[in-house]
Formats: sequence, C-alpha cells, structure tokens
Amino acid sequence: MKLSVRENAEKEMAESAREPGPLQTAQPFDIAGARERLAAGNGGYEVVHRSRGLEIGVYVLVAPEPDRQQPHDDDEVYVLLGGHGSLEVEGQEVELREGHAVFVPAGADHRFVGYEQLSVLVIFEKSQP
Repeated sequence: MKLSVRENAEKEMAESAREPGPLQTAQPFDIAGARERLAAGNGGYEVVHRSRGLEIGVYVLVAPEPDRQQPHDDDEVYVLLGGHGSLEVEGQEVELREGHAVFVPAGADHRFVGYEQLSVLVIFEKSQP
C-alpha cells in the first residue's frame, strides 16, 4: 500500500523518537506541512527527519517573540524558506532573505533578529557518539 506524503511524514516523525536506524531510500518528509503547523501555532521547531549523523527540522519565528537559541553542539546550516531578517553569529550580522543559506559552526553564539515572520529549514550534522 502506497502512503501519502503526509502519512509518510507522520510515520517518520513517530519513528524519529527512536534511535536512528538504517536510512530508507527516498523517504519523503513534509516540510511545507511542518511550516504551516508551526506558523499556525505562533512558531517553534519541528524535526522532520532524523537519521545517523543528520537531523533536519523546520524552525518558524513570529515577531515579537525573540529567537532564544543557545549555541549548539553540532554544525548546522539554515536555509530560508520564507521571510527575511538577519542572523547574528558571534556578533557579526548576516542579512538573509528567502532562498539564502548560512553555515553556523558548532558552539557559535547565534540568533535571528529583525524579522516579522521567518521560516527556516535547519540541517544539523549530528555528532556520532
């Protein structure tokens, strides 16, 4: 039986609570659905995929709520899905708009500023134990 993209995404999220296992080939996940759910609920972060060494999530920020991130233990890449604003990384401000991407090294102090509503795809390189 073929599952819809939404059913596959729900299955993937349920499985993401477990330890990462072997990667399934061409496993889709619903980035747009996560973005819509988070925007409707005033923002937040939702993991859409987790496997060995990798975590992909959707992060939505809605002003006036500030970005309260703390430095992470893993390298990450942010890809702007929608909106515009800036990312402060170690005191340096990088202006971003839809379609831009930025790398943030592990341990760097960073946060988004100057946004109304921002939707971001977050890709973490997860450290191996």
